[in-house]
Amino acid sequence: MLVVIPARGGSKGIPNKNIKLLGGKPLIQYTIEAAREVFDDKNILVSTDSEKIRGIVESCGLAVPFLRPSELAMDNSGTYEVLLHAIEFVEERGFYPETLILLQPTSPFRNATHIKEALKLYNNELDMVVSVKETSSNPYYVLKEENNQGFLENSKKGEFTRRQDCPKVWELNGAIYIINIRSLKQQPINQFQKVKKYVMEEIPSLDIDTPMDWEIAKTFNEKIEF
Repeated sequence: MLVVIPARGGSKGIPNKNIKLLGGKPLIQYTIEAAREVFDDKNILVSTDSEKIRGIVESCGLAVPFLRPSELAMDNSGTYEVLLHAIEFVEERGFYPETLILLQPTSPFRNATHIKEALKLYNNELDMVVSVKETSSNPYYVLKEENNQGFLENSKKGEFTRRQDCPKVWELNGAIYIINIRSLKQQPINQFQKVKKYVMEEIPSLDIDTPMDWEIAKTFNEKIEF
């Protein structure tokens, strides 16, 4: 298995987000520590374009063997290309993994137990196992779209008068992706068909994207023991 932790240096919403201190340690360190509880260091690859991030990661004792090419470090650079680059890097050095585990550093409350539980759901017949949470923004009930006449209507059709009666809808939380590399070489993950969910609770599902997310993470961090 190959574990990839993608950590771009640029972050407009929260400057230096991936190495900003949360509870006294860099944000990316939470993900590194969770990965190390499950995988050997030789299988963990941090993909970054930043010398500063590289230095922080290596200060944790984890080698960073390359800096990501500049074309994969732009604001519009996609995760798909970053993952293919990581796979190519290890294959050129004689390592041919069948499975890739993508762990984003913006999910500090996803831990080793979550990763192990998700791995139990995966098999080589799947394209992916992905972590989710039950969404509170149910498209049958509260999500609306504007129709051709400019009026709002339900995003997804259904005759429901109570939210509790609506089908459960799952939201990707960005914490864990267990990916079949054969499938990934054929198409991006948003085109996968054989995808199973791994359900996580609200707090472990927190994905830090905005300054408000950061403030929430600071509050949670004071209440959670690692």
